[in-house]
Amino acid sequence: RSTIRETMAWSESVDTLLANKDGLAAFRTFLRSEFSEENIEFWLACEDFKKTKSSTKMVSKAQKIYSDFIQADAPKEINIDFHTRNHISQNISEPTLGCFDDAQRLVYSLMAKDSFPRFLRSEEYKELVNKQQDGNQKRWLPFL
Repeated sequence: RSTIRETMAWSESVDTLLANKDGLAAFRTFLRSEFSEENIEFWLACEDFKKTKSSTKMVSKAQKIYSDFIQADAPKEINIDFHTRNHISQNISEPTLGCFDDAQRLVYSLMAKDSFPRFLRSEEYKELVNKQQDGNQKRWLPFL
């Protein structure tokens, strides 16, 4: 579990939030409540994809990402522009480690500018911070 300091630090940037296991989980839960969980799932799939070493695994992972998130009527279709979607579609047969970079940047930007500020204003985030602050006071001030 994250400390109060870590939880408060999530508000500094999306990167800080996504780099923390608990922050990522809380943000994912929030996105699920807003019906936009596909954004974080796509971002995470891209992060995993970029670590792929084997070319055969790269092809199968790229196809999975494409069918799950990119192609028209994908089950978790992300909101990207036609040009980006088309570019990926044309190059998916011979994927590179950077083939989803433009789409990932767009989704990241959408999360950073749109979802992240709403997350910080959400009751879920405020409650989490308050619970940790209450827990901290009880730990340090047992006489209260």
